[in-house]
Amino acid sequence: MTVPQTPQSPAFRDESAPLSQSILSQSRETGEILPQKPTDGSPVAVKESPFAKSWAHFIAGGLGGMASATLTAPLDVLKTRLQSTYYQQHLAAARTARGLPPIETMSFARSSLLHIRETGEILLQVPKSEGWRALFKGLGPNLIGVVPARAINFYTYGNGKRLISTYFNDGRESAWVHLCAAACAGVVTGTATNPIWLVKTRLQLDKNIHADGRGRQYKNALDCTMQTVRKEGIRGLYRGLSASYLGVTESTLQWMLYEQMKLYLAKREQRVANSGRPPTVWDQTVAWTGKLTAAGSAKFIAALITYPHEVVRTRLRQAPMENGHIKYTGLAQCFRLIWKEEGMAALYGGLVPHMMRVVPSAAIMFGTYEGVLKLLGASSQV
Repeated sequence: MTVPQTPQSPAFRDESAPLSQSILSQSRETGEILPQKPTDGSPVAVKESPFAKSWAHFIAGGLGGMASATLTAPLDVLKTRLQSTYYQQHLAAARTARGLPPIETMSFARSSLLHIRETGEILLQVPKSEGWRALFKGLGPNLIGVVPARAINFYTYGNGKRLISTYFNDGRESAWVHLCAAACAGVVTGTATNPIWLVKTRLQLDKNIHADGRGRQYKNALDCTMQTVRKEGIRGLYRGLSASYLGVTESTLQWMLYEQMKLYLAKREQRVANSGRPPTVWDQTVAWTGKLTAAGSAKFIAALITYPHEVVRTRLRQAPMENGHIKYTGLAQCFRLIWKEEGMAALYGGLVPHMMRVVPSAAIMFGTYEGVLKLLGASSQV
C-alpha cells in the first residue's frame, strides 16, 4: 500500500533552502519586518540613517572655520577697511593730492595696478600707526562668529545634502541636490550670525584716533552691541542681512563648484585604479592636493563673480554718522548710491586683499573639514 505524500510543513522545511525563501521574523515591539541572520554567521547589512554622525559635520566645520579665520585675520581687517566709506574717501583724497585722475576714469589695467599698490601701502601703514595688534582687530568677535557660522553651515549643508539625496534622489548626489542644500545652509547661517558680523565690522572700522581727534567709539564687542541696540534697536543688529542673503549666491556657487571638482577627482582616481598601472608622481600630487586646490579654485570663481555684495554688506553695517543719520538704508539704495557717488570701481573696493584672504582661507577651511571628518570616521560624500 502506498502512503500518500503530504506537503512539507514550513516547520520541517529543508534548512538548505535559500534564505530568500524563508519566512522573515517580525519585531514584537514595532511590527516591522526584520531580516534574518544569514546561516553563515555574517552580519546583516543595515541601511544607515540619514542622520548618522551628523554631529561630525558640526565639529569639522567649526574647527575649519577657526583655523582659516585666525591665519587670515590681517587680510580680513584690510579688506573691511578698503570696503568702507572712510577709506575710500581717504584714498580718493590721496589720489587727488598726487595729481591722479578719479579711479573710475582710468583703464581697467591701470586702476587694478593702483588698487594693488594702495592695498600694500595700507597693509604696511596699519601696524606702523596703530600697532601690529590692529591687524587682528575684531578677531575675537570674528572667531565667535566664524566658529558657529561654519559649524552651522557645514552641518546644515552636509546633512541637508544627505537628506535631500536620500529622500528625493534615490540616494544619489547631483547638481540640484548641492544647490538646494547650499542655499538652505546659506540662509540659516546668515540669519543666525548676522549680529556677530555687524559687531565685527564696526570694531574693524573703529580707529584708535579719528581725524577729528575723537578716540575709539567702542570699548569692546559687548559695548558695541549695547550701543547698537540702544541707538538703533534690535533691528540694528540685523543691518546688512539682505546683503547676506544676496551672498547666499556666493556660498551656493562655491559648494556646487567644489562638489563638481571633487566628483572629477574621484573619477580620475578611479580611472587610475582601473588602469592597473602604478600611480605616477603627478597622480600622487593630485591625490594629496586635489581637494585643497578644488576648494581654493571654487572660492576664487564664486567670490570674483559675486564680490559687489561684500562691499554693499560692509556699507550697510557701518555705524551711523555723527548726527545719527544712516547713509545707506537698503540694498538697492546702497547699490545705486555707491554707483552714483563713487563709480563701478568702488563696488570692487578691497577685492585684492579679499582674494588674497578667501582663497587660502577656503583651502584651509575645507582641508580641515575633510581631515576632521576622516578622523571622526565620517565622510562628506553621501
